[in-house]
Amino acid sequence: MEYIKATEVFPEELLKEIQRYVQGELIYIPTRTSERRKWGQNSGAADYYRTRNSAIREAFHLGSGIGQLSEQFSLSVDSIKKIVYSRS
Repeated sequence: MEYIKATEVFPEELLKEIQRYVQGELIYIPTRTSERRKWGQNSGAADYYRTRNSAIREAFHLGSGIGQLSEQFSLSVDSIKKIVYSRS
């Protein structure tokens, strides 16, 4: 994260109001809740796991066994069971 000078971003009146509460300190201003992305959206991890889990469920429904899927996807038997038996 890169620092930005408050004098370059905030209008003078707002900066004066902020200085009433904090001076010379670092402040983190979070993004609005409505603009936050869910886990894995930036990196693509969410899509990757959704696709992988779909492939596991499909293979299971086509007859592949839990042990076979565990080896094929390099996951524990318990992880495969969670994926296969989840309602997602």
